[in-house]
Amino acid sequence: MRMPIFLKKKKTKLLNKNMMKFFSPGPLWQTAGLTLVRLAVGAFLIFHGWEIFNESIMNKYLQWDQFKNSNGKFLVYSGKGAELIAGILFVLGLFTRIACLLLIGVMCYIAFFLGKGIIWYDDQHPFLFVLLAMVFFFTGPGNFSLDKMIFNNNNK
Repeated sequence: MRMPIFLKKKKTKLLNKNMMKFFSPGPLWQTAGLTLVRLAVGAFLIFHGWEIFNESIMNKYLQWDQFKNSNGKFLVYSGKGAELIAGILFVLGLFTRIACLLLIGVMCYIAFFLGKGIIWYDDQHPFLFVLLAMVFFFTGPGNFSLDKMIFNNNNK
């Protein structure tokens, strides 16, 4: 069965419109995309922060030269705790900007003090978390978040 000519034109017009939107500089699925990235970042943070409950891993961190001073144990446990808390807040989209500041502080410490500022190779992961936290600090958590439900920010 052949498609009527007016349906072909309508289908072609719709296809052209979708292609133009795909190649345009404007946002494409911005809310869903940011939500997906926020959830992934939160999941990674929870995974890394969960190490706080593994005594053998925490003891390995305490053996590093940077943590052999008097406040080393506090730094290791507070850093892992901050990762866990920030991850949970990211996944929930709750107090997202506070979680971003917490994450930026911890990951800058890791990137610049523990990693000696090597952010282009080897130890770039903490710095990438800093950049992702900055994205969510400036954009907010998006529509699919507890922040949106609680604070109902309609401002842009």
